[in-house]
Amino acid sequence: MEDEKKTDASEKSNESVGPAGPRENVQDQEGATASAGQAGNNTGAQLADNQGNKAGGRAGVVAGDNAATAATAATAATADASGAPQKKTGATADAKTASVDSSSGVVASVEYVRGQLHAVIAPENISGYKRDADHLLWTGLKDPSDEELRMTCKNLSFSKLATKEIVKRHYRPKVIDYGDYILIVAVTISRENKKIVYGEMQMIFGQSFILTVRRGEAMTNTPLRKRLEGSPELIARGSDFVVAEILDGLADSYLALAGSFEVDVEQLEQKMILHGFRESDVRKLYKMRRDLLRVHTSIAPVIEICTRMSVVNLTFVEQDSQGYYRIVADRVARIDDQMNALRESLAFAFEASQMIAQAHQTDITKKLASWAAILAVPTAIAGIYGMNFTNMPELNWTYGYPLIMLLMFLICGLLFRQFRKTGWL
Repeated sequence: MEDEKKTDASEKSNESVGPAGPRENVQDQEGATASAGQAGNNTGAQLADNQGNKAGGRAGVVAGDNAATAATAATAATADASGAPQKKTGATADAKTASVDSSSGVVASVEYVRGQLHAVIAPENISGYKRDADHLLWTGLKDPSDEELRMTCKNLSFSKLATKEIVKRHYRPKVIDYGDYILIVAVTISRENKKIVYGEMQMIFGQSFILTVRRGEAMTNTPLRKRLEGSPELIARGSDFVVAEILDGLADSYLALAGSFEVDVEQLEQKMILHGFRESDVRKLYKMRRDLLRVHTSIAPVIEICTRMSVVNLTFVEQDSQGYYRIVADRVARIDDQMNALRESLAFAFEASQMIAQAHQTDITKKLASWAAILAVPTAIAGIYGMNFTNMPELNWTYGYPLIMLLMFLICGLLFRQFRKTGWL
C-alpha cells in the first residue's frame, strides 16, 4: 500500500508539470535531471544491497518508479523549454491566462469546467478536446494568419466549406448554420479622427466550444471575458449565452458610435441656424450622411441575425439564451433607428439651409426691386426734361424747377413708405 501511494504521488507530480517561462524551464529541466540521476544512484545502491528481504525489494521498486517519474518530468521540462505548448491546470492557468505569444494571433484559449477557469489550451492542442455540457472551450484569435486559422479549424474538426468561409474576409454580417456549429459574422465599427474604421468579428460556436476571430481594433472581448470569469455561473450557461453576450457588447459599441455621430450632427445644426452653411459645410454634411448610410447597411443585418437566433430551435441554443438574442435584436434595432434619424436630421438640415439661402436671396431681390422702383421716378422725370424740345413751357416758368423737385421727392417718399410697409425694405 505504501508503494502504491508513492507511485500515485509520483504520477500526480508528473501530471502537474505545465509550460513555464524559459528561465523556469531550464531550472525545471536541471532539477528533473538531477532528481533522475539521484534516483538512479539510489536504485543501483539498493539493488546492489540485495539481502533477500522484502523491505529491500520494495525499496528497489519504489526507487525505480521514482527514477521513471523523474525521467518523465525531465522529458516534459525539455519539451517545455523547446517551445511546445502544454496544458495548464488550476491556479497556474489562472496566472498565465493573459501570457500569450504576442507574435501569434492567439489572444486567449481557455477551457472552463462548470464555469470555472480550468486550463489554458493552445489552439494546436485542442484536437482532443472533450465536448460535454460541463466544459466550455473559448479560443480567441486576433488578426490571425491563414495558416493559424486553418490549423485551428482542423483541430476543431470544421468542414472544408466552413474553413474556407472562416478564412476569407467579410464585409457584410451573415449567419451560416453548419448543423453541429454556427458561424456568425458581424462588422465592428469605430471612429478615429472623424473617420470610419471597419473591422470584423466572427463567432463560431457549437456544443461546448466558441471560436472568435477578430480583425481590426474596433472591439475586444477581453473585458467581457474578465467579467464572465468573475461570474462563473454565466459561463456555465454555455456557448450560446456567451455569444449573446458578445453580440450585446457589439451593440454597446454601436451605441457609442451613434453617440459620437449625434454630437457632430447637433454641432452642424447649430452652425446652420446661427451662421448658415458654407461650401465646406455642405461637403462635410454629405460625407457624414454617406457614413451614416454605410453604418446602417453594416448593422441592420445584425437585427435579422439575432432575430433568427431567437426563433430557430437549435440543439445547442437553449430557450433562455434565445431571449437574450431577442433583447440584442431590439437594442440593435433601436440603434439603427437612431442612425436613420440622424441621417434624416442631416437631410432636413441641408434642406433648411437651402430654404434659408433662398429666403435670403429673395429678401435681397425685394430690396433691389424696391430701390429700383423708387429711383425710376426721378430717372423718368429727368429723362423727360432731358429731351431737347423747343417748346417746353416748364423750362421758362419761375416755379418749374422747385415744383418738379417737390414732385419727385413726394413720389419717392410715398413709394418708400409703401415698400417699407409691405416689408420689402
